[in-house]
Amino acid sequence: MLDSIPGSSGYLQSFPERRFTYFSNKYVLGLTVVAGIGGLLFGYDTGVISGALLYIKDDFEEVKNSSFLQETIVSMAQVGAIIGAVFGGWINDTFGRKKATLLADVIFMAGSFVMAAAPNPYVLIFGRLLVGLGVGVASVTAPVYISEAAPTEVRGGLVSTNVLMITGGQFLSYLVNLGFTEVPGTWRWMLGVSAVPAIVQFIAMLFLPESPRWLYLKGEKAKAVAVLSNIYDPFRLEDEVDGLAAATEEELSRKKASIWDVFGNKERRLAFFVGGGLQACQQFVGINTVMYYSPTIVQMAGFRSNQLALLLSLVVAGLNAAGTVVGIYLIDHMGRRPLAMMSLAGVFASLMILAVSFFLQSAGALAVVGLALYIIFFSPGMGPVPWTVNSEIYPQAYRGICGGMAATVNWVSNVIVSESFLSIADAAGTGPTFLILAGISLLAFVFVAVCLPETKGLAFEEVEEMWKERAWGHSSINQSLLEGANNHQNDVKNDEEMS
Repeated sequence: MLDSIPGSSGYLQSFPERRFTYFSNKYVLGLTVVAGIGGLLFGYDTGVISGALLYIKDDFEEVKNSSFLQETIVSMAQVGAIIGAVFGGWINDTFGRKKATLLADVIFMAGSFVMAAAPNPYVLIFGRLLVGLGVGVASVTAPVYISEAAPTEVRGGLVSTNVLMITGGQFLSYLVNLGFTEVPGTWRWMLGVSAVPAIVQFIAMLFLPESPRWLYLKGEKAKAVAVLSNIYDPFRLEDEVDGLAAATEEELSRKKASIWDVFGNKERRLAFFVGGGLQACQQFVGINTVMYYSPTIVQMAGFRSNQLALLLSLVVAGLNAAGTVVGIYLIDHMGRRPLAMMSLAGVFASLMILAVSFFLQSAGALAVVGLALYIIFFSPGMGPVPWTVNSEIYPQAYRGICGGMAATVNWVSNVIVSESFLSIADAAGTGPTFLILAGISLLAFVFVAVCLPETKGLAFEEVEEMWKERAWGHSSINQSLLEGANNHQNDVKNDEEMS
């Protein structure tokens, strides 16, 4: 059947095992890594500002004297990311995942150059807005692009690779920060170097295909099959194409996706409530408070040297990357829900340690231990789980728009946390601020325990059935069987009456 489709011949590959492992297909892994550079940009931007801010304050007196300006420099990238995420879903669904990635790279490069050349804090803030726009589009695109090419049994691990790239980008940013501490124009180099991975991704992305699911949805069936044939052996390829055809036919029979349709349909509304709720939980438990301000927190704890603060923060970032590697393994073995619950329980305990360390005031070492434990527990669970779940819980026609909405929730929450942390710490004290975050992590644990279904190993179509069952108490399959049984009973009854 597939040989009759132009473009599919010559691509068929035969694999000794029909069940995928993380490393069993280098084509999929390469695609994942290149797409995941968007996550690297996200992570680098998150981490680099924490170190650069120490030196920006030295260059601009007005920044040094204003917590508001410091918070604005940090959070303006998140404001841009909100805008990028809002439009990123539409860009993905209209122009495809590949073009969305290329656009994100161009915007990010422009922002990097503006930041590096900024003559005053206000131009710097504009540059931060631009890189945020690029990060926002990339944060929507990369998980969807990876998930639509990933085999079901390793989808969680491959999507989590994007989160590994985020944490790897944060670790890289601290290395770069340390490397430029003695170089003239310190923070300009720190911020300007971020253009390099965007250039690398732009060039590499030119040689990668579009998402096979998006191609099929747009009627490019031959191209979609050509891409899928690089992933699956001939036996499974036919099943995958048949499943994709059925899903596409169902999606095309529906009207064009819109935001209002998401909220007007109970199944999609439930899915977005869980997906958006997870993204909010990820931010409100304080991860980017730790990542944006870790050098500042270390200095608050009594370590005054810029270099020492950056070095200790580098250890925190390294633990973050290492924990994400553990998460890549656990998410497809342990499952999304138990992993998130374990993660949040550890986050709560770590935040309590941080709070106690600041109440004791002289316990600087305890604060560093609290930061390290926080990252050790957060990174394998609440780091990858929200992004993975959001890449797999929405119907195909709504995957871009719902992913964009969920990413917007993430970035709005991010802005609220990053824009308010220093002000709340100044007003209430650092200890009480961490107590507030601990209380939020407890609420997040309850949310996950009650609302998050397990999606490990489920095909996209099975996930849709799960939401139908949650929304109406039965799946469409069960409903069809029920209707068939009722029709059969009616036919029997009619036959008996006639006889």
